[in-house]
Amino acid sequence: MDQDLGALIVRLALGPMLMAHGWNKVFGPGGLAGTTGWFAGLGLRPAWLHARLAAGTELGAGLLMTLGFLAGPAAAAFVGLMTVAALTDHRGKGYFVFKGGCEYTVLVAMVAVGLAVLGPGGYSADALLNVDLSGPLWGSLALVAGLAAGAALLVLSRRRDASEPG
Repeated sequence: MDQDLGALIVRLALGPMLMAHGWNKVFGPGGLAGTTGWFAGLGLRPAWLHARLAAGTELGAGLLMTLGFLAGPAAAAFVGLMTVAALTDHRGKGYFVFKGGCEYTVLVAMVAVGLAVLGPGGYSADALLNVDLSGPLWGSLALVAGLAAGAALLVLSRRRDASEPG
């Protein structure tokens, strides 16, 4: 019971936070155009696609985590997103977030992996539907798959889109 409540609290901190980031990428002051420009500045190509992928993944994974549905795969998405953020926007800025470092991205990714191991708890869609995608294996899969997906996305995105100037 205590673990169920603890998992719910962590999910309600983590999921809506990621959804807010996705919402801001689409509907914030600069909207998708601003997000696209920011991603272009980070070297992500094609930037328009990455802006939409990031926003959609943040909204989707955040919702899944909030609901406690498919928590292991949702955690992998969190790790992938945070890997890309750490290696682009936060790269070379040290650890501490107040200097632009990767502290925030590491924390978010590791809490998501912890939830993949622990599970979303009894107050979750997974529990309601009797879905068990948690435990040490799912935590390991979330970590490895998230890191691999983030790294693959960066390797593929560093190629220049033929329609974008040099």
